[in-house]
Formats: sequence, C-alpha cells, structure tokens
Amino acid sequence: MNSSIFVPKTINVGYQNRSGTYTGKLAYVIYYDEKGKLRKEASWNSWRDDKIPNDEFDNVPTEGFVLNKKAGDYSTGWDHRHAYCRVYDPRGFEFEITIENLLYILENANCIKGKGLEGEFIYGWDGKDLVLMPVESPDYKQIAAYNKIVHNNESIKTRDLILGATYLTKENIEWIYMGRFETYGYGYEFIQDGKTVKTKSYEDIPNEPTRFGYTKISYKGINNLPYGKMHWFARLSDGKYEFEQFKSVPKNKLISCLDDKCISKYSEIYDSMKSSYQFSPIDDSKDKIVNISFEDFYEKAINTYAGDDITRKYINVRFMINNDGEYIKYEMTTPYRSEDNGKYTVYKYSAKNIYYGDKEAIDIFPTEEREVEVRYGQKEIQTHMIPVSIETVFEKLKPVCKQKYLANGREYEKEYEFNE
Repeated sequence: MNSSIFVPKTINVGYQNRSGTYTGKLAYVIYYDEKGKLRKEASWNSWRDDKIPNDEFDNVPTEGFVLNKKAGDYSTGWDHRHAYCRVYDPRGFEFEITIENLLYILENANCIKGKGLEGEFIYGWDGKDLVLMPVESPDYKQIAAYNKIVHNNESIKTRDLILGATYLTKENIEWIYMGRFETYGYGYEFIQDGKTVKTKSYEDIPNEPTRFGYTKISYKGINNLPYGKMHWFARLSDGKYEFEQFKSVPKNKLISCLDDKCISKYSEIYDSMKSSYQFSPIDDSKDKIVNISFEDFYEKAINTYAGDDITRKYINVRFMINNDGEYIKYEMTTPYRSEDNGKYTVYKYSAKNIYYGDKEAIDIFPTEEREVEVRYGQKEIQTHMIPVSIETVFEKLKPVCKQKYLANGREYEKEYEFNE
C-alpha cells in the first residue's frame, strides 16, 4: 500500500437515500486536511442530498465494519462505472471502496460471515481515493508515523537547508540535500535578427507568416541550456540515485528533517551526480564513433523494436558504419515476403526512401532481378538485395555507434541510431 496515504483527524459524511444498503443511506465521505481545509467539498455538495443532515466524526480506529455487496461495473453508452464494494460503517451509513482496497483488506484482516470484518479500521486517502485501512496491517505503523509528521504542519524553507542532510517530502520520500550548483537542461535555439537566441520555453520562439497562417520560425532542440544555479536533491530509486533540482524549495514540499548530519555516502552520491547531463552539459564536440558488439547490435536492432512480442519481427532500423573515416548511414528492414522470415535487407539511407520507397540495392550483398508491380496492372524488373541473416549484416558492415560525452569528460549515452 502507498506509504504516503493521508489519515485525517476528522471526516465529514454526506448522504443520499439509496436502496440496497443496510440503513437506506449511501455516504460520500470527505475530510479535513492538516491545515483544516475541507477537501473535495464541491463534488461532495453536488452529490449529497442537502435535506439529509451531514455528520462529522473523529477519524479514530473503529471496529464493526461489514462488507455488503458489489456496486458499479456497468456501462450506459459512453459512461462506464468501475466496480466498487459497499461497506457498512457501524456509525450508521454505507460507503464505497475500490476492489484494490477490498483485496488489501482481505489480505490483512479476517471476514467472518454474518459478523463482518474483524479488527479496527481507519479512513485514509490515497490521492483522491478513499482507503479503508486495517490498523493491524503491516503498513499502518509506517503510515501513522508519516501522518504524525504531516499533522505537525512543518515546512522546511530553502534558507534552512543543511548540506548532506536527509529530509522527508510530503509524498513520504526521503531526499538528501546535495547543495546548489549550476544546472543545465532542455531548451530551444533559433536565429533572430542575426543573433543566436536560446530559450527554455517553446512559447518564446517567434512565429512567421505562411500561406496558411503562422508557424514557428526554424529552431532546434538543445539539451545544454544553462538554467542557472539550483538546489539539488538525491533520492534512492531501484538501487540507484536520481536527482531533482529547484530554484527554491516548493512551499510545503519538505515536511521534516529526518537527520541533520551529512550522510556518509555524500561523496559517492556526488560522484554519481557528476554523470548527469543536468550537472555537466552534453558536449557534442567530444563525440566518438566506436565499434559495437553483435550482442548490442541485436539488442538495439531487434529487441528494441519487437518489444515484448518476440514473434513480431518486422523492423526498420537505421545505423552507421565506418568506411575509412567516412560514416555512412544505412537502414535495415524485414522483407514482406513470408519466405524471407528471419532475414533482412539493407539499403543506403536516403530521404527518398521515406517518401518514395526509392531503395537502391548495394553491391556488398548479392542481388536478384525481380518483377515488381509498380502501378495497378503495370510491372517492371527491379534489382533487389537477396535477404540475409542479421549475423551476415553485422559481419559484412560492422556497425558503429556514437559515444556521447559530458563537458566534464564523463561518458554519457551511446547513440545507436542516427537522426534524419
């Protein structure tokens, strides 16, 4: 279960008369957040019957909940309502939970026929979704500890940041403060009045008139635009550190300082940070063309394009070869003929290939003359490459890739496929 579930101190319950419930009343439950603001009030007011008085309850562990029945999972034209489960609250109303919530409850609590759910439960919210949580679930202790911090209503300000300290975000994620550094990122570059202009916003690119109205002037995307000095934070994700940057810490983003001492792995994390293009921009002048292994070629050419469907073998891959210092662009495709299954044809890349199918056979591989229908009822003899295996393509052409570098000399990514 999501460990950032919010557990309010007070809930507010509105009602509609509804058959098929134990008490004749179906409830819409909303809550007061840590600042005392009633959340989702507008939709709550539009749903509830204002002739039925609402109730407010302290959101404390309560027992006596009973499962009633499934609701939803029907479609009326464009409107499909997902399945929910109705649950009876011992305070005299019913409400609905998601099927995912129901499964979680059944994993962590007993349901006794005729007696309902065993144990105490409490209301929480996972984003917009109401969640009924068993107090005895293994996640509850961590969720309760997190909510104790949230209800303290503390907010860490930018001026209070401590180098290497560990902070907790409102999403219940631990962030390590790395310091303030020059930062780079994506942007746009264009020529205006004879000068090169760089901007972070697409909206800043001027328009020019055309026959059909206006369009953006010629520009290109760049990934080394200076953003100025920003505050860097690191967080551990799937065994490696990822980084986020802010000019100043967003209000209420950091809710607690978990440890004000500099983390022992600070130098290790900093070294990882130096391999980020946002810390040191990509330097195109450092590009190197390097040979690639057959395993890499196969992985990039086949698996990337077939995805999880290993039976789908149609591909159209562009790659480069090194011919005495000249880097030639090729494209490799799967023939349409069933008898060529598992084999490939290779052509020199040309923009004509895209628009006119003008694929000239090359003399590196054997060719054959083939009668082809070029128009309805009109055929002509054309020269086509005889399809070969991917191993033959690799052995004959020896594909290469482009190794990219950062300005600080760190290796970045490899580019296996060229752009148009």
